[in-house]
Amino acid sequence: MASSTITGVGSGFDTVGIVKALVDAEKAPKQSQITKLQTSTTTQLSAVGTIKVALETYRTAIGKLNTVSSFNGLAATSSDEKISKVTIDDNASSGTYALKVTQLATASKITSKVFEGGTSAVVNAGTKDTTLTISQSDNDYNVSIPPGATIQQTRDAINSQLQSKGISANVLSDANGSRLVISSQTTGKGTDITISGDSELSTGFDAGKPPLNAEYSIDGVAMESSSNKVTSAISGVSLELLDTKDSTITVASNTTTLKASVQSFVSAYNALMTSINTQTKVTATGDAATTTSGALTGDASMRQLVSGIRNELLQNTSGSSVGNLSQMGISTDEKTGLLNLDDTKWNAAVATKDGANEIAKVFAGDTGLVARMTKATSSYVGTTGLLASRATDLNTKLTDLTTQQADLDRRMEALKTSLTSKYTAMDTLIAKINASSSSIMTTLNSLNNPKSS
Repeated sequence: MASSTITGVGSGFDTVGIVKALVDAEKAPKQSQITKLQTSTTTQLSAVGTIKVALETYRTAIGKLNTVSSFNGLAATSSDEKISKVTIDDNASSGTYALKVTQLATASKITSKVFEGGTSAVVNAGTKDTTLTISQSDNDYNVSIPPGATIQQTRDAINSQLQSKGISANVLSDANGSRLVISSQTTGKGTDITISGDSELSTGFDAGKPPLNAEYSIDGVAMESSSNKVTSAISGVSLELLDTKDSTITVASNTTTLKASVQSFVSAYNALMTSINTQTKVTATGDAATTTSGALTGDASMRQLVSGIRNELLQNTSGSSVGNLSQMGISTDEKTGLLNLDDTKWNAAVATKDGANEIAKVFAGDTGLVARMTKATSSYVGTTGLLASRATDLNTKLTDLTTQQADLDRRMEALKTSLTSKYTAMDTLIAKINASSSSIMTTLNSLNNPKSS
């Protein structure tokens, strides 16, 4: 295959090659700068994205732990959850309680007279609107029933208007016809529903049994509640009464759950720090004099993030006798910054008087470590956080570099055109000179070599 190199016709020089070499020489320094910046910026952008994801994952993980059930160090159980259910909050203390339920709280319920015709039975046979007034706890609610309205339509009207008030309606049907049943979601004495007005529904109804309070005893102490959900009988303990039988409520230390939560915190923290370390570390390659830096090595925002997180580890939580994490066996590796949980020290801390509760206070609550960690990292996440802003700045820089690359390409193309024009003109001039020289030489040669007669 023939060579594609084009040489000057007049000069015999590779003018195309000369132009390319000159353009490449002019372009090389700026191109090297742009390429280097594009590579480093892209690498930093990827690293910032990795840290952002790692931080959000960390916050999500510890956020799930900041609950009473995770760090309280106590667990509440019922001997029979078909009779009673139990939950606890920060104010709960260890103890065992005998619960005896003799009566559940009930709600008011009114049943209308029977209307023949099923759900399509007409409850307003007149020609004018009638009003059904439903009253409860000194509140009156008027429901307008238009002419020809069915029992089903009346039910829907009551539900639409009063369900937010804790009052609902339904229709019961059998071989005799249909009845409108109006029920209250509110339990306890004094919550009776009454109905009145000029509607056919307000006559001949069954008022049902009066609502009752729940009656129960705890360790032999008789108590009442207007609701089956009891929140104040035992400090820090909430009960849900389900049946009229006896059960035992136990609130006791649950060190297994506590340790699992603490270990989950340690693991989440280590995952975040490992991600940050990967992007910021300096690695020796070959001899000690050669090193490779991470994409964010020396980055000020990374230093601030790590500093803020580690500062929270050193802070003491108010209200806890456990002064610092080391007292419960959590230490920091000096080289990696990762946390370690020592089982021996942990077991010793938990075994102390009220140790589980004191450890729980370190992590949970508004002033606990989890809440403080969440607050310390909040400015870095979200669409307007520091990491998102940093990513935006890097993307802007990449856009600017793309513009610089386009400008450089245009300038080099213009330079190429200019040089090509100049070298073409030079080659044409040389061709003319060569042609003139050849003609002169031909003439001189003919003069120096006359033909013989």
